[in-house]
Amino acid sequence: MTLEGKVALITGSTSGIGLGVARALAAAGANVMLNGFGVAAQIEEMRGEMERAFCVTVHYDDADLMKPEQVRALVKRTQEEFGSLDILVSNAGIQFVAPIEEFPEAQWDSVLALNLSAVFHGMKAVIPGMKAKKWGRIINIASAHGLVASANKVAYVAAKHGVVGATKVGALELANDGITVNAICPGWVLTPLVESQLVARAKEAGTEVSSEAAKLLEEKQPMLKFTTPEAVGAMVVYLCSDEAQTITGSPISIDGGWVAQ
Repeated sequence: MTLEGKVALITGSTSGIGLGVARALAAAGANVMLNGFGVAAQIEEMRGEMERAFCVTVHYDDADLMKPEQVRALVKRTQEEFGSLDILVSNAGIQFVAPIEEFPEAQWDSVLALNLSAVFHGMKAVIPGMKAKKWGRIINIASAHGLVASANKVAYVAAKHGVVGATKVGALELANDGITVNAICPGWVLTPLVESQLVARAKEAGTEVSSEAAKLLEEKQPMLKFTTPEAVGAMVVYLCSDEAQTITGSPISIDGGWVAQ
């Protein structure tokens, strides 16, 4: 499978799932615009390594996606620097945990701004260019929480349900424009952030990391196995392929059976 000549923008791609997606797309031949926060020197090292490893062009932009004008500017910069924007993967997100009656309103606003509104603004900005080319792939990284709920995560669950809904609307509107719109709904993904949390839990409880991992997984997943960022990346690459051209409006679960219950 090759995406040679395609241009992909992946938000929240300096670590975790987004980085796994970016590397998978680069490995398939796509030129990549990275976006996210982190230490500048480390991001530059990562950007250069991707270019060398996959023989593609990789750029980086630190746009703050909570600001709609910066989302639009990120899309415009990608189009100008690469001459096109064929694939948008909206992955950036944050989390906050508290009961509804204690949930800070500022945190509600922040989670909705990044996890949902940024997805809308990104879709709106890329659609005209994709329509002009009669080809495009919009892939929104939602969550198992886009399909089911958990207590104490009202903003995240509301936002991810909204992402799934926006995905379906986009799919209907663009069904005959050569553009597909899908959502990937991962369960537990073994990112560096989750790995550090498991180490902290094990240290606090005086147990092994493997034991804490099993406890975390069994809270939600029948399959006691983490999804990897690479697996999510592989699904993104498939959704960009010609073979997936009639898959649209789908919330695709990669969750070890989480939402099958």
